[in-house]
Amino acid sequence: MTDGSASGRTPSRAVEQALVDAAERVLVRDGLGGLTVRAVAAEAGVAPMGVYNRFGNKDGLVAAVLVRGFGGLAAAVGEDTDVDPTARLLASGRNYRRFALAHPQHYAAMFGPGLSQAAPTAELADRADAAFTALVDRVRYGMDRGVLRPGDPRGTAQLIWNAVHGAVSLELGGLVLTPDAGATYEALLQVLVDGLR
Repeated sequence: MTDGSASGRTPSRAVEQALVDAAERVLVRDGLGGLTVRAVAAEAGVAPMGVYNRFGNKDGLVAAVLVRGFGGLAAAVGEDTDVDPTARLLASGRNYRRFALAHPQHYAAMFGPGLSQAAPTAELADRADAAFTALVDRVRYGMDRGVLRPGDPRGTAQLIWNAVHGAVSLELGGLVLTPDAGATYEALLQVLVDGLR
């Protein structure tokens, strides 16, 4: 891909996106421990200096991958816009689990050591907050329509997140001790909604 200029050089944003694509492939294949500047450069077919020039260091590269991860999580949590507030909230919980199970390496990095290793960029903070805000919006919607008891939507969203994050983390760790992890998760979502009515 070129920018159409006489030089035929690839636009900077496209190069960054290609490097983040490569970093995601390395993360999925090798985990967070394998996500190094050298590994990403090899995956992308560029010199390591190309990665350093775009992201500063490994921390900047990890931040760029997590920005994408939190963007995907926010999209998943906010995907369902069912007019029924209970259905919308339940779908949000289901989509949270679906995202985590489909992207376990991203999820582990987002809520584990990856976040502490990442460069603390404004974009990363915004994307992480957007993922939580998507849940807060669903809680507020339920409160406004009388389905959830009145209260602080952010505080209630935190309670819900604590529960679903714990359940998903246990499942990813192979620590669900019931025969059907999906059914157990559905039961948890129903307990949460019933308890917050």
